[in-house]
Amino acid sequence: MMKKLIGLITFIYLMLLFYWMFIGFGRSAGHWSGYRYNLVPFRTIRLYFDHADSFNAVYWLVNIVGNVAVFVPFGLAIPYLYRIRFIRFTLLCIVALVTLELLQLLLHRGSFDIDDVLLNTVGALLGAVIYRLIRKRVT
Repeated sequence: MMKKLIGLITFIYLMLLFYWMFIGFGRSAGHWSGYRYNLVPFRTIRLYFDHADSFNAVYWLVNIVGNVAVFVPFGLAIPYLYRIRFIRFTLLCIVALVTLELLQLLLHRGSFDIDDVLLNTVGALLGAVIYRLIRKRVT
């Protein structure tokens, strides 16, 4: 029963995630011109830290903390539902996140930013570590 509930919650979470990544936050296919991308690791992250005083705090939080936090539930749920090993989970996350970022770019619903992949992966791995710690305490 618990697995079904967690599975349902995870499905709803994934639908919200797709909405946020492809529709929400003012994303519309018509208003993007050209392709925007960053392939240099830590370029965007460094920009946010070097120029933190130039950004609205909410914008900074959404882009740095939000990109980590939004994937923590993924890291909690997937290892619970599928009993996947950490390395395999990490690879799955990276492949899935690169695919999502590429889709954003190709569908003109955002940009491809390797830093988003890094921050999202950190969030998912943080969730997986939390899951492992909880599991060890319970057993």
